[in-house]
Amino acid sequence: MTRVLALLIVAAFAFNARAAFAQFNDTRDIMDFGPNFTSANPIPREVVYFHSRYAPGTIVISTSERRLYLVLPDGRALRYGIGVGRDGFRWGGVHRISAKKEWPSWTPPAQMLRRRPDLPRHMKGGIDNPLGARAMYLGSTLYRIHGSNEPETIGQAVSSGCFRMTNEDVKDLYDRVSVGTTVVVKN
Repeated sequence: MTRVLALLIVAAFAFNARAAFAQFNDTRDIMDFGPNFTSANPIPREVVYFHSRYAPGTIVISTSERRLYLVLPDGRALRYGIGVGRDGFRWGGVHRISAKKEWPSWTPPAQMLRRRPDLPRHMKGGIDNPLGARAMYLGSTLYRIHGSNEPETIGQAVSSGCFRMTNEDVKDLYDRVSVGTTVVVKN
């Protein structure tokens, strides 16, 4: 009986300590993977130290690391694994998110259709669409940060210049940023 009472007290203390910590910790929801999270993500997202000159809320993409950072306060960032452009399709620069779409439709650009005439001319949004669950459009470029139904490509250089994330991660990022967010792409 004494052991049961001791275990209940320890459990109650742990629960209350966790709740108190969460109340004062601004990253309490950072690792809330939600109900659709699966462990299929080859590179799980995590909070890391990230000292930079960028304001919190800025997205910094390191194509060489194949990582996307969402800058947080206090020298930290939320780091995601991404797929990047293959050789000849990598690029750098600063843009802003100009649009956000859930389950976007996809119309391959003319340059891509010339390389791959077998591609459909248009695909409605949905689970089989290569843009995945969400897309964030980068300025007036043809490029996006978007989901992927091929989690095995995360961490690889496989795209035509867009940045791929797992559907779980792109949903998470999509909910954290808004149109107008600065995106810095570094090679």
